[in-house]
Amino acid sequence: MVEAAYDRMGVGYSSIRRPDPRIAAHLERALGDARSVLNVGAGTGSYESADREVTAVEPSEVMIAQRPPDAAPAVQARAEDLPFEDDSFDAAMAVITIHHWDDPRAGLAEMVRVARRRVVVLTFDAPVLGESWMVREYFPPLQRVHEGYMPPIADLLEWLPGAHIEPVPIPSRCTDAFWCTFWDRPELLLDPELRKGSSGWHLVDPAEVEAGLDALRADLESGRWDKRNGHLRDAPEFDVGLRLVVAEPA
Repeated sequence: MVEAAYDRMGVGYSSIRRPDPRIAAHLERALGDARSVLNVGAGTGSYESADREVTAVEPSEVMIAQRPPDAAPAVQARAEDLPFEDDSFDAAMAVITIHHWDDPRAGLAEMVRVARRRVVVLTFDAPVLGESWMVREYFPPLQRVHEGYMPPIADLLEWLPGAHIEPVPIPSRCTDAFWCTFWDRPELLLDPELRKGSSGWHLVDPAEVEAGLDALRADLESGRWDKRNGHLRDAPEFDVGLRLVVAEPA
């Protein structure tokens, strides 16, 4: 098997990326009455419901090794070649993972093939993400990365006919520490350990990252950041482009 991206980037991932129950609630509603669920690109098991019969698929040995002892059983495989019969599960879900797949269209087709009722995908709308203060004011190269890797929402709607889109605002003090959840806590972006939990930082020129960090650090010290964006510290949620795509195969 070709080395999975998270064999390089996933070390320590489980200590940083802890599921937030408010995001989990969106996924639970989308899964509806599905009892058996395939979690594709499952990583360390975030957002796997203990109340459902979950099977996980994950290509990275590093990520599988970090799954808790009581996590759902995991199969090492790729999204584009799921080792299951047609209609094996009530639903298939993929949580912030399709941008790591070699062929997202093929992976989604596989999810449709194995799911009897529903396909649920949590991903980003890159143009909306680019409007956030984090990208616009400090880290424009992250927009280039996300536009290059994130399939456009229009493509997902083409590949999943009949799908609908639901915005998923990031709640304040989000426990799932992917980088754009720090919209209300800019100081956390300065922490190199926390940045390890998001793949985007690994794909940007380190010099460009350092330039953004220097600018952010200076603006926090001077109070300039709070003058522009301080109202966000007390906001209950913020839309950074996280989107839920839900389809019910015919």
